[in-house]
Amino acid sequence: MFFTKSDALLDDLYEIAKNVHESAVYFNEYKISSLETVKGFADTMKEYESKGDKLIHEIIVKINKTFITAIEREDVMELAVKLDDVLDGLESCASRLYMYDITEPDETMVKFGQIIEHATHQILLAIELLQHQKLTAMKEFIIRINDLESEGDELLRISIRQLFKLTTDPIHIIQFKEIYEVLEDVMDHCEDVANAMETVIMGNT
Repeated sequence: MFFTKSDALLDDLYEIAKNVHESAVYFNEYKISSLETVKGFADTMKEYESKGDKLIHEIIVKINKTFITAIEREDVMELAVKLDDVLDGLESCASRLYMYDITEPDETMVKFGQIIEHATHQILLAIELLQHQKLTAMKEFIIRINDLESEGDELLRISIRQLFKLTTDPIHIIQFKEIYEVLEDVMDHCEDVANAMETVIMGNT
């Protein structure tokens, strides 16, 4: 497969991945302490999600206008959509925190935020390697993402068990269990991105 020195679609994919990672950093580092701050948090996450939608639209337009691409159009689109799923999941979690008036994220939510930020950083580094045609080198980041997804699975199992063991308020259990599951879904989406990158490697090496 012939790669140009700088492929516009791969550059666009990097911008999408960068926006996803920046949103994950914000999600992880922002401190919620009141109803006002949780609303601001949800609003800003919506802005990241809207920016992501715009970037997806732009890459679709470019795909339809580009005759020769560094990787298959279908692979570009698959990566873009899977990246957008990560961002959609983060925004969905933020909106739930606001809807449920949760002003004190618990330890599980904090840990998930850290894992997700780490995973999106691995994605960003891998996409950067894709830009520079270093496909084999991407594999170490794909492995790390898969390991982090497994860590998220284990965190979900432990946290739900603790939730039912230590909490008696059924509304609290329903709300927090839902948020945990949304966050674990975000990690599943990160793994989906890793799988899509693995497909690109297999098809171009």
